[in-house]
This record gives sequence, structure tokens and C-alpha cells, in this order.
Amino acid sequence: MASMSVLTRDEAQTRARLLDVHHYTIALDLTGGDETFDSLTTIRFTVRGDSSATDTFVEVKPAQLRNVTLDGQPLDPQDLDDNRFPLKNLAPGDHELRVDAVMAYSRTGEGMHRFTDPSDGETYLYAQLAPDDAERVFAAFDQPDLKARFDLTVRAPEGWTVLANGVTEHTDDGRWTAATTPPISTYLVTVAAGPWHSVTTEHRGLPFGIHCRRSLAPHLDADADEILDLTRACFDRYHEKFDEPYPFDSYDQAFVPEFNWGAMENPGLVTFRDEFVYRSAVTDTERQTRAMVIAHEMAHMWFGDLVTLRWWDDIWLNESFAEYMGYQTTAEATRFTGPWTEFGVTRKPWGYDADQRPTTHPVAPEAVEDTAAAQQNFDGISYAKGASALRQLVTWLGEKDFLAGINTHFARHRFGNATLADFLDSLAAATDRDVHAWADAWLRTTGVDTLTPVLGAGPGVTRTLTVEHTGTRPHRVTVGLYDPDLTDERRLTPRGRLELDIPQSEPLPLGKRPALLLLNDGDLTYAKIRFDPESFATVRDRLSGLPDPLTRTVVWNALRDAVRDGELDPAVYLGTARAHLPYETDLALVQGVLAFAHTHIADRYLGPGRRPAALATLTDLCRDLIRRTEDGDHPGLRLTAVRHRIDTAAHPDTLAAWLSDGTVPGGPELDPELRWRILTRLAVLGATDETAIAAELAADPSATGQEGAARCRAALPDPDAKARAWDALFTGDDLSTYLFTATAQGFWQPEQADLLREYVPRYFPAAVAVAARRGPAVAAAAGRFAFPAHAVDTDTLRLGEDCLDDAGPVPALRRRLADELDDLARALRVREAHGS
Repeated sequence: MASMSVLTRDEAQTRARLLDVHHYTIALDLTGGDETFDSLTTIRFTVRGDSSATDTFVEVKPAQLRNVTLDGQPLDPQDLDDNRFPLKNLAPGDHELRVDAVMAYSRTGEGMHRFTDPSDGETYLYAQLAPDDAERVFAAFDQPDLKARFDLTVRAPEGWTVLANGVTEHTDDGRWTAATTPPISTYLVTVAAGPWHSVTTEHRGLPFGIHCRRSLAPHLDADADEILDLTRACFDRYHEKFDEPYPFDSYDQAFVPEFNWGAMENPGLVTFRDEFVYRSAVTDTERQTRAMVIAHEMAHMWFGDLVTLRWWDDIWLNESFAEYMGYQTTAEATRFTGPWTEFGVTRKPWGYDADQRPTTHPVAPEAVEDTAAAQQNFDGISYAKGASALRQLVTWLGEKDFLAGINTHFARHRFGNATLADFLDSLAAATDRDVHAWADAWLRTTGVDTLTPVLGAGPGVTRTLTVEHTGTRPHRVTVGLYDPDLTDERRLTPRGRLELDIPQSEPLPLGKRPALLLLNDGDLTYAKIRFDPESFATVRDRLSGLPDPLTRTVVWNALRDAVRDGELDPAVYLGTARAHLPYETDLALVQGVLAFAHTHIADRYLGPGRRPAALATLTDLCRDLIRRTEDGDHPGLRLTAVRHRIDTAAHPDTLAAWLSDGTVPGGPELDPELRWRILTRLAVLGATDETAIAAELAADPSATGQEGAARCRAALPDPDAKARAWDALFTGDDLSTYLFTATAQGFWQPEQADLLREYVPRYFPAAVAVAARRGPAVAAAAGRFAFPAHAVDTDTLRLGEDCLDDAGPVPALRRRLADELDDLARALRVREAHGS
């Protein structure tokens, strides 16, 4: 079984009162083969108090526990209970614990992950320890508020480079030694080892480096200047904002394979999923996203690493701040001008959706009971809603006071731990505003407020605005007023913007009635927005005529919310997209609207009988975008349109011709990403076979190629292919998390509902079993990617609810199933509301 005892909040508080942990000395030997590595850990700690002896435990999850000594005296390795080794009768004072263990490599991105690159046979390792996987690499008092200094040595194969939290040096005996860290939490320790390709430089006297697998070297080199320029720009901007200088001795960024998260803020060595090293063409919005992630992770060096949460109920102190700072700093310090538009299109809906599910929680929950619960809170609430709340806080407080409070917080808690109460006290020292009341309203509550405009009559032809407010939070919003452009019937001209505090003390005078009144213009608060009837008519006629992409984002999100709430027919959203998206210039908006129209509206909200027409509409829309970009001036827009044209194709002929020719007429040429995308769609449509898939894999044997082949094979509309894919997912345990995800993505297809019908009831017990065997990462993938999302019917809903009630899924699977079932129930309600 992959499950381990989880640390509870009460246990962590008890241990934190008992211990001061000073120092870890960790020696790893990575030369022992493909399955295990040696880990020798020495921990120096102090037991507080001056009288009675006490008991505690240390976490370690070995393949073999060789020996344990405490203060030089041997302890019995057989005392290990799951992942806890008991330390009994500890007298007050100083102690030294030594743990010698053999540890297992991971194939799921948890602990010490091991990956062999199919392109060249080279092997790479990296440690991913958050939130509670340090015990898979070294013995630890594994909780965030027991910070210590770390000394790390690593023995690695010849020709490898070892990266760590501090600068590393290679000695003649084949060992690498990392510089001693400042006090950091156990979950932030990392090592990355392998024959890395590296690009290094210096900035402000500190060594900077970027690293990737050798097989990706040409692609990293092509973008090295951009990545390093972004890194330097963000580094400099944070030093303008923060009084506390960067607190570590170097700044490395390693792009690592099969990484489960977007990136991880290990001090001095940030790890990123190596999809951010682009093998194929990408849009400028995708480059902007990479820039934001770079800025986000660097912000963590202060928010999370310098000052760390005391316990996991304050995840938001890490993630919400890094999310906000990542987008804001990208906007301020880089060439990218649209990060907040991308946030509004992709991240904010993530938060809105999560906040309307039964699994929602406050941004700052009162208590997170254990580490298993904590792992589920790295979600749209802690990231997107939290960042939205902070953006509203800055709007209300003013950036000057906000930054003053942050710098007070850093000064008070540097290299220590802090809580929400500590942060609010730091903010309160910088402002006369009642930040505690703001936090109660914004951080301790759940759900999404709804703001609806009501226009009333004023003197003569003037109008007034009253906002109906469903919810309890105060909001400071901008009201945008737009009139028709007299020279262009498609366009709207901004009359002006008005500031409004909600709840209101009195109606707001507007002057004459605008053609469009838009609440939350500029997207500075977190709330669902509705339209008055005349404004909605204007939106349908002139949405693409709004001059600001962020304004258009607010409108598109309002339409999205109305569809999800059953208030707007999905077909109306689709028609609005068909009318206005051909004129859209913002890549994030085009991508976001097409994705929602395809995966939610066509695949879920419209019934099977209406799906072909919806796909045809989207195909026509993409054709229009492709025609519009024939001059080559908008390659990102063209690439986006080509991708979605592939995904919505109902007939194989055009795609087969593109694949045969190696290009889309007029461009782009087919790179590996587009070739696998086309082949996947041809597999869904039954227009390719194993021979073609094998030939494509032979041409692209990379890790991405392996995933593409797995996706294609699972997508074939053949009973034997489905049976093989099912067995790979749920019977065998050989797939990495990435290959599991790719296989799951290919397996369920709306076009193949009849073929897949027998698998729907089998899914729930199979998912419960594989999640219990393989641990949280695979459990999350089984709940998210392997869920039969196409099966929108009451039978699937009933089966899923029975599973939650009776089958005992592990927490990671339970959370994903609960979310997917809520989305399924919502889709059923939308269909019922609109006869779909």
C-alpha cells in the first residue's frame, strides 16, 4: 500500500513545543542502481524543558532501515511503525539522531524521482518533498515550523552534475558538497542530479543557472537569453519592492522531467516541469505564462522560504502572495503586457469554479487537520481566489501601505515561521484601515458574491446605478460606461470609469444611459457579474468592439458564469463566440473561449444530439481565424486556431492531408506537438492504426513522443485497444504519472460513448484500488484525467456518489471525485434548464 501515516496539526503543535531542531547532515549515495539509493542522516536537536523525559517520533519511509542511533546508542530498526520511528524517554537537552537507510526511487514525482530519457538513455533524479515527502529521501522531523540548517553531500555517477539548495562543489572522490543552507523547512530541501545541460551567468554577484536534460539542450539554448533576462528583471524588481535582500547564495532553475506541479520554490534551486522548455512552436501567451511562473517562484524566496507558514492552514501565505506577485511583477518588469488578462481568462475561473463546489474552503481556513488535507488545498482557492483577494486588498489599501506591511512582515519573521495573525499585525502597523475586518470578510469565508446592476431614473434623461449584492464581502469596483462609436458600428467607446464601494450608501449617478454598463471593469475584485438587459444586448452585438482586452475578459467571464449557472443557454455563448472571436486579437482570450466552448459546452453542456453542430460551429470559427492570419502577421493566433481546428475535426480528410504533407497550407509546418495532436484526433476518429502510431514514435522517441503514443493508442476505437489501455491504467503499476495521464486522456472520448459504456461502472472501484496502491499523485490523476467526464447522465452521478459514500477513496481521489461529480451535476442542471 502506498498510504502512510499523516501528520496531524495537533501532533505538529505538540512536537514544535517540545523540540528545537538545529542541523541536518545528509549524505546520499546515488550510485547503487535503478531502484534504491542510500541515505544517511544526522539530526542535531534540543528537547525543551528541564525535568521529565518525553516521547516523540521522526519520520522516515525506507525500503530498508539499516540502523538508528540516538546519542551514540543503537535503537532497534524493528521499532519503525509505517513511516514513524519512535524516540522514547528523551531527556531535556541536546541530542543527536543518526539514521542509516536505503530509500526507494519514485516513478510518480514524490520523493526522489528517477527518470531515464528515452531519447538518449540518460538518467536524471530530483527530489520533490512538499508537503510531506522528505521522509522518502532522508529522516526528518517533517513539519514546516521545525526549520534547521542543512549540510548535504551526494555521491553521484561519473559525468553527472549535482544541484542543491546551495552552491555545490565536486571533490576528487566523486562526491558533491552543497554549501550550508540558512534555516529552512524540510519540505524545501532538494537535490537534482544527472548529466544536466547548463547555462550559467552571474547577476548582482550571485551565480545564476538554468538546467535541463541533454536531449532538450538545443531548445533551452534557443530560449536561454529570454529566460535569464526575465530572471534578472524579476530579481531586480523584487529588490525594488522588498527591503530584505535575496536570502540565499545562488539562484538555479532546473527544468526537470515528469514533474507533477508547475514548479516548486526550493530555496536557491527552483524546479520546473520541463514542458517549459519548448520543443515545438508556442504562442506568446504561453511564453508569458512561463515568465509568470518564473516570477511566481522567485516571489516564494521571500513568501514561503524566508518567511514560512507555521502549518498548512496558511498555504495562502505562500501561494496567494506568489500568485499575485507573479502576475504583477510580470506586468511591471517584463515585455509582457497581458498577464492580468491571462489571469482573468485561465486562473480566475479556476478559483470561481472551485469556490462553488462542496469542497470549497476559505482562503485562510481556521484549521487544516493533517497533511493529507493540506495537499488538497493546493487548489484554485489558495492560488487564484487568494491572489484575487490580494489584488482587491491592494486596491482598497493602496500599494504603498501594502508593501510597507509586507516589509514589516519580512523583518519580523525572517528565517522563521508566521501565521495569518502575524501577517495582519504587520499590515496593521502600516495602515489605519481595519485589515482584521477585511480578513474576516475575505479570507475566512467561502463562496462567490454576485453583483447585478439595476438602473434607475434620475432627473431628466439621467440614470442612477444601484448594485444588487448577493454575498457578504465588501468590494471596491470600477464601473465602466460605454457608448456606440459613431464612426464604426461594431465598436464601443469608453465614456469613463466610476469608482464604487459595495455595499453602497446611495445610488450612483451615471448621466445618460450607456449602451453598456460593466461592473468590475478592470477585474480588480472577485465576484460574478451580471448585466442589465440593454447591456446584455450590446454585449451580444458589440463585444469584440470593446477596446481593452481586460474589459473583454470580464465580459467573457460573465457569460461563462451565466452558462454554468443555467441562466444563459450554452448555444447563445457559442453563437457569441462565433460572432466575435474571429475579430479577437488577444491570444489568451481566443484560447480560453475556444477551450470552454469545446470542453464544457460541446462536450458536456449540450447533449449528444447537439454536439456535432457545436463542433461544426467551432470548426468554422477556427477556419475563419486561419483565413484571417494568412498574411503571417499573427503566428500565435494562427497556431491557436490550428490547434483547435484539429481538436474539433469531425472528419479525418483534412487532418490526414496535413499530416501527409507535413504542414498546414500557408503554415505552420508540423512540429512534434502538432503531429501528435493530429494523430490523436485521427485515432479518435478511427482513421489511423498501430502501424502509423509506431512509425511516429520511431521518428520521435522522446518522452513527449512516448506520451503521445500512449494517448493515441488509448484513443483508438477498438475493443482490444481499450482493454489494453484499461489494464495499463488500473491493473499494472508500471506507468509513470505522466504516462498514466496521457493514457487516461486518450481513453475516454465522447465519439466512442457506446464502446466505452461498459467501462463507466468499472471506473469507480478501479480508481479506488489504484489510488490506494500508488499514492496521492496517481490518485489525483485517476480522479482528474481518468474520470469519465463525457458520461453526463444520472447513472454516472449515482455511481460516483455511491463510491464516495461507501468505497472509502483516499483523500486525494476523494477530493477529485467530489469535484468531478459536482461538475457532472452542474452539467445535468444546465442541460435540464435549456432542453439539451
